[in-house]
Amino acid sequence: MFGRRESVPFAFLAPTDSFRSNVTPPPRERASAGELAGRWLLGVCIVAGLVGSLVIGMPALSTDRSATGAEQSEASDRH
Repeated sequence: MFGRRESVPFAFLAPTDSFRSNVTPPPRERASAGELAGRWLLGVCIVAGLVGSLVIGMPALSTDRSATGAEQSEASDRH
């Protein structure tokens, strides 16, 4: 049914790993002015978003010690 499988010597397979083509790929196209502006705008938007989230999130991450001290002193004065 099946044809006879012949073993392939390793020495025959080894040269194919170092094969290099003599065909050079076409040169990359330069990005147009619109594409460059779009990439720049996208980068600015990402940086602005990160900076904005940091500015908005910093008050939530900081501990305000003066406010907690005033609340504690008020509560102790009432009792």
